[in-house]
Order: sequence, then C-alpha cells, then structure tokens
Amino acid sequence: MNLGTVFGAVFRRELTMIRRYMVNSISSLVSVYLVFILMFMGFQSMSNYVKTGALEGSLEGTIVGFFVWTFTIYAFSDLSWSLISEAQAGTLEQLYLAPCGFKWVGACTVISNFIFSLVPIMVLLFAMMATTGKWLNLDFVSLIPLLLITLLGAYGFGFALGGLALVFKRIQAFFQIMQFVFIGFLIVPTRLAWAKFLPLAVGNDLISTVMVDGARLWELPLNDILTATAVGAAYLAIGIVIFSCCENVAKSRGLLGHY
Repeated sequence: MNLGTVFGAVFRRELTMIRRYMVNSISSLVSVYLVFILMFMGFQSMSNYVKTGALEGSLEGTIVGFFVWTFTIYAFSDLSWSLISEAQAGTLEQLYLAPCGFKWVGACTVISNFIFSLVPIMVLLFAMMATTGKWLNLDFVSLIPLLLITLLGAYGFGFALGGLALVFKRIQAFFQIMQFVFIGFLIVPTRLAWAKFLPLAVGNDLISTVMVDGARLWELPLNDILTATAVGAAYLAIGIVIFSCCENVAKSRGLLGHY
C-alpha cells in the first residue's frame, strides 16, 4: 500500500472527526485559553515574575512557554487518545490489518494532527497576545522547523503512552501527570548542563529567541539546534521502541480486540 494513500485516508478521517465534533474541539481550545487567563491574572498580581526557565522573568517568555506547552499537550496525547478511541469503537484490530503496518498509520495520524492543530493553536496565540498586549515576532519560516524539532521528544512520549494504552487501556489519568511533567521540562533553565538533555528545554529557548528577540533560524547557534534535534530524535526513538514492546505484549495476550 502506498504511504500517500494511507496518509490521505488518515487525513480525511481526522478532518471528518474535527467537523463532526467541532463543539468539543472549540471547547478544548477555550479551556486552554481560560487556563492562560488565570495564569496571567496570577502573574499580574505578583510584584516580580519568577526568573527561571520558560518564564525568563518576562510576560513574553511566559506566552512562548505556554504556546510550546499547548503544542506539546496536543502532540503527546493525540496518538494515545486515537488508540483509546479505536479500542472503544472496536476498530483497532482493523487498523492493524493495514499492509503498511500500524506504526505507519500512527505516524500519519501524528502528522495529520500536527497540521490540524496549527490553526487553533495559532488562534490561541493571537488571543494570548491580544489579551496581554505583548505582540511577538511570528517568523513561520523559522518557527515551523523549530516546532518540529522541539516536539520530537513529545511525540516520543506519545508513542510510549500509546503503547501503554494498548496494554492497560485506560491511562487518561496519566495524561494529567504528564502535563505537569512537561511544565517542569519547560521551566528548567538551560544554563544547567543536564537540562539540555531534557525534551523541550533547548527547543523552547530557541523558539523564545525567535519570537521575543526577533532572530532568524540561520542566526541561531548551530550547536543548540543540533542538540535539540539529537535529544528530540533520541526520545522519539525510545518512545517507538517502548511502543513496539507494548505492542508485542498486547498481541501475545490478545488485548488488541478488547477494551
């Protein structure tokens, strides 16, 4: 089966789901915006911003950190939610019959969800900037590659959680924990040597440099870009390995057709 055909089918499926459940999609976006409003009001009541990590002591840095965090939540949860939904609907085994293999179906799902998440998250970003009155530099030529590099680690966690969903089925509560874990990854200052080996950390700094300082992609330190890429690719590879191990366990126990 041609991978282009697989991607087209997955893309149309995701588009149909968004259209069918538009109210739920909009409600999710509004809930994220309300979280930002509460956080912004809390910062407004503080005399000084916390000078660390994604906050960087400025409202602009906070907006960037929240922007990256929102993308991260979409990235790591999409595949897992898809697996849970397919298992509940009883169609998961049918996806495993795809000649290309389920991993490619999962990869196409991840890519499609990234494309569909771009517009709502950008709308959220404009809403945050309008609310705070802080307008950031939106150089999409620089931002899109950096976002993809930064989110590699998040997708690795997504594959790992997807594997756990195959075996344990209900892991929604674990998503709540991971949301706070990712906040921790964002606020750890990269001046700490070990922090550069965390997912999101270096990528978030690069994105902040573009959006706050107005730098272009080719003006960023090459070592930082390579570090962010290598760390993200490593977490993605680990996530795929965990998914494969859990997939083998689910098959051996006959769990694919049960929820």
